[in-house]
Amino acid sequence: MSKMYLKQEKEKNMKKLFRIAAVAGCLLLTASPALSSGSGAKIAKPSPDAAITKLKDGNTRFVEGKTNHPHSDSARLILAGKENQGDYAYATVITCSDSRVPVERIFDAGIMDIFVIRVAGNVVDVDEAGSIEYGLAHVNTPVLVVLGHTQCGAVTAVTDAIQGHGHALERNIPPLVDNIAPAVKRAMAQNPQAKGKDVIPYGIEENVWQGIEDLFLSSPATRALVKSGKVKVVGAIYDVGTGKINWLPQAKTGEILKKTEANPKRATEAMAGGH
Repeated sequence: MSKMYLKQEKEKNMKKLFRIAAVAGCLLLTASPALSSGSGAKIAKPSPDAAITKLKDGNTRFVEGKTNHPHSDSARLILAGKENQGDYAYATVITCSDSRVPVERIFDAGIMDIFVIRVAGNVVDVDEAGSIEYGLAHVNTPVLVVLGHTQCGAVTAVTDAIQGHGHALERNIPPLVDNIAPAVKRAMAQNPQAKGKDVIPYGIEENVWQGIEDLFLSSPATRALVKSGKVKVVGAIYDVGTGKINWLPQAKTGEILKKTEANPKRATEAMAGGH
C-alpha cells in the first residue's frame, strides 16, 4: 500500500469525522434551546418573592435608563412558536389600558415573561378575574401584580361623578367603572381634608385594594393559591411621569384576604360546573 494511498484514506476519514461532528453539533443545538440561544434557556419558575424582586429590578433598570431588553430577539420568537408560555412566564399583571403604561417595558421584560391583562381602571370583574385565574393556575405564574397608575382617567371620571361634576358617558362605560366607586368613596371618607382633584391619588391607591378585594371575593382558586404560599398578590402604582413603581405594603393584601374569608358573600366553588 503506497504512502499516497494511505494519506488519501486518512484525509477522507478526517473529513468524514468532521461531517459527523458538525451534524451532531447542529442536532444538539436544535434539541436544546438553552444551548442554541440565551433567549431560549428554560429556567425553573422563581419563588413568589424572587419573582417580585425580578420585577422590581427590571423597573429600576427602566427608570435608570439601563434596560437589558431581555427575551426580545428572533430566537425568543421562534421559541414562543414552539413552547408553552406556562414554562416561562413569571408574573401575571393586571393594569389599566392607558397607553402610558407599557407593561413589558416598565419591567424590562420580554416575550413569554409576563401574562398581561389590561382594562380601563384596572378593575377586576368577571372577565378579569377569569383571566387572572388562567394566569395563576394555568400559566403558573407565582405572583400577581394589581397595578394602578397616576393620572388614571377612569378613577378621575368616577371621582368627578361622585363629587357632582360628572359628564355624559357612552352606555358601556358606567358598568365598566362601577367597581371604582367604592374605592373613591372610601378614599374620601379616609381623607376628609382632600377636596376636588386632591382626592384622585387616594382613590387610585384604594382602587388597587378594591381590585384585590373583588378578586378574592370572586375567586376561591386565587385565595387557595395565596393561602398555600404558591402565589403572592401585590399592589403597586406606576408613575406615568417618572416611570417609577411604588410598591404598596404586602401586609395589606393579607388583611384583605382575611376579611374576604369572613365575608359570607364570597364565592366558595373554585371550579366551574358542567365542563
